[in-house]
Amino acid sequence: MMTSFNDWVTNQDSVAIVLKQKLVSVEGDDAVVFPPTYADAKENYNIDTLSDGRRVVTIDSEGAQANRMEPLFKTGDLKALVPQIDVDAKGQVVSLLDAGHRLGDALIRSTPLGDEAKDAFETFLKTGDATTLARLAPTSLVFGVWDSRGTGAKLPRIVRSVVRGWDVDRLTRSAQYNPTIDYVNLEGLFDEDDKKKLEGDTKSATAQLGYVHVPATGGHGGVLVRGEIVRDVTVNLIALRRLRSSDEDTTTTLRKYILALALLAAREEHDGFYRQGCLLVPASKPEWKVVSRTGERADVTLDKTALVKEAAAAKATLKVSEDRQLTFDVEKARAEVKGKNEEKAAAAAKKKAGKK
Repeated sequence: MMTSFNDWVTNQDSVAIVLKQKLVSVEGDDAVVFPPTYADAKENYNIDTLSDGRRVVTIDSEGAQANRMEPLFKTGDLKALVPQIDVDAKGQVVSLLDAGHRLGDALIRSTPLGDEAKDAFETFLKTGDATTLARLAPTSLVFGVWDSRGTGAKLPRIVRSVVRGWDVDRLTRSAQYNPTIDYVNLEGLFDEDDKKKLEGDTKSATAQLGYVHVPATGGHGGVLVRGEIVRDVTVNLIALRRLRSSDEDTTTTLRKYILALALLAAREEHDGFYRQGCLLVPASKPEWKVVSRTGERADVTLDKTALVKEAAAAKATLKVSEDRQLTFDVEKARAEVKGKNEEKAAAAAKKKAGKK
């Protein structure tokens, strides 16, 4: 089996590099862990019941994991490997590495980089050449990007990571707010007729301002994980080898650059404090495997020093963009919104006319 960096870039035998790592709450096994809540999910946690009755909860989604990994390139020895692009929006300075939609984000469209990004997306759509995208924002290729509000160009994640808890029970919790003093019976504060209405009305202004007792029952109490908490990481080598440039040599360099960044992001330890009530640490050492087209698996070692060297060399050869300090153009953003509104109004008018 091919187990070297250069083989992964050029040889079709290997399809993925994967990690299945057990995590554990700092509170130990069988701990209560708090997953994220979703507005449209049943009971607000994303819990699925399998055919065998086991319940599986999403503790950290693919998108959330990507958003945790990408900012790793803002610090330490990874910082020099990608362009550091900051956007100043009336005093609010945001790094492109923190922008949810990456190079396709509204934040970028209303800056001088916006036109360059549009051209790069259009070039990719027309020719399949992702070189300019890599030069402008390489992590958009590593973690995936969808220019959904612009050209429609879409590139899949090279790195995919998700954390799940297996065999879980959902818990609830209750609380009781008690006011510091007995405001209801405080002389002169409330009318006698109002006093009977105050207690128990949790939606009243007096309750919201903290003047009366307010019970809160059946709230989110986290989940009890009876099985394992597992982080699954996949570096998709097939998706990587679909990236191409205008010539063979540049294509190889492009793939080396993105693969080195992807492996660095995947192997780098990141903060396990996902949210209040969810602080996780590794329960085992990471064991990386390379998977072949036949399903064979082989152990591999991801050496950080070697990967940094590969990324730095490829970055220099590709002539990746320098760091930039950009200003958000409010007028450009207004014009974009105005144009979109006019477009929607015209479409609605056309639809209405067609019904007559």
